[in-house]
Amino acid sequence: MVMRPRQPKTANISSVSASSPPVSTSWVMSPSTLELLSFKEADQYLCWHTTMKDEIAALHTNATWSLVPFDPSMNIVGCQWVYKIKRRADGAIDRYRPRLVAQGFTQQEGIDYSETFSLVVKPTTVQLVLTIAVSKGWQIWQLDVHNAFLNGSLREVVYMQQPPGFVNTALLTHVCRLHKSLYGLKQAPWAWYMRLSDFLLTIGLQASKVDTSLFILNRTPDICYLLVYVDDILITGNNSELIHRLITLLSSEFKLRDLGHTRYFLGIEVALTSMGLVLSQHKYVLDILNRAGMSSCKPVDTPASVSKLDL
Repeated sequence: MVMRPRQPKTANISSVSASSPPVSTSWVMSPSTLELLSFKEADQYLCWHTTMKDEIAALHTNATWSLVPFDPSMNIVGCQWVYKIKRRADGAIDRYRPRLVAQGFTQQEGIDYSETFSLVVKPTTVQLVLTIAVSKGWQIWQLDVHNAFLNGSLREVVYMQQPPGFVNTALLTHVCRLHKSLYGLKQAPWAWYMRLSDFLLTIGLQASKVDTSLFILNRTPDICYLLVYVDDILITGNNSELIHRLITLLSSEFKLRDLGHTRYFLGIEVALTSMGLVLSQHKYVLDILNRAGMSSCKPVDTPASVSKLDL
């Protein structure tokens, strides 16, 4: 696989001088707009250039696809790069996250997909698990599954075009025959959930009957709760040694990042105090205001003119 031969620019604002060539205005004015760049633009910056190469390397290591000759009878799914800046609870950049996403809207039901699934965490379940952990004095661990959807295996035959910027020059007319799931495919969430749930069941956990995101390990007198939302996992329980063994088992099956004690989950900031846990969506609200162009607006208790309310 080859990249374009030119050297990418480094995304270092402080090194830009008056005599330097012009740099992308979107980068200088607002680094967060990098999430919206196309491949042509993003490939100019070292932070994205390097992480895209790492992403492609991970896909090859995972045997996500093999190249096969194109046939006119194939339904070819398109693909594109999507760029996301992962941030910490305080808004600081944690890492740059490019993803190769399949254009699932070009799939045809009954040909290259059949079952679909959307994993949804119920807020009441999250609150209940956190409440139990606080009341019992349990610690809460957070894990991040690297390339979660890529762990799911496909049962259907799916063909996809070669990734932008990473076309094999020796096989220009070939297409990718997907063996593993990929972000954007209609069956991707289902394939990942089945792979994860099957593994959790084999190591002794039981799936909740009321919430598909909750798994329970009950070995009297020890108990452990596991919450999963796509690639984010929360684990808590009354036995730290049992939890560490569970994390070790998960690490042996999936590539994980151990984030330690939870600080930020599903847009909720979690702070441990002497009084318990403090949950806040301060950053989430600020992100919404920034998106709406209202970050400079003055705050009010009631966002409406009281004099105009018909009481």
